Amino acid sequence: MYDTILVPVDGSDSMAPIVEDAATLAAERDATVHLLYVVDKRAFLTLADDRRDEVIEELEAQGSAALEVASATMKDHEVAVETHLHHGDPADEILDLATELEVDLIAMGTHARFEDNILGSVSRTVVVEADVPVLATPLTES
Repeated sequence: MYDTILVPVDGSDSMAPIVEDAATLAAERDATVHLLYVVDKRAFLTLADDRRDEVIEELEAQGSAALEVASATMKDHEVAVETHLHHGDPADEILDLATELEVDLIAMGTHARFEDNILGSVSRTVVVEADVPVLATPLTES
């Protein structure tokens, strides 16, 4: 159980406890962790065409940095880790990769607010639509 764990990251400092918990869980179970950063396509809806490439490049650099930091945590725990940088809708990309990799668990943070029915929109979609257990941990603001 929990041989393959998917951990979506967003690059915020508030993700550190979720990544640390996933690393601990994976180390205890000798699991492989797949880290995912999604360049959110919604960021480009109102962007001028002449700025698009520059912004995409910056978001990809932020994603690569976030994956590096999370990957270092996994390696500190001697956990096998693979990284993925995707483009698209975050919830869709998380669900698609979870299916593709046949993960056993998705461990993710949520920007929890009472008015959002406890879960943020991405985490709510993943929790409702995932075919595997989802560990959704509230993020603290950083």
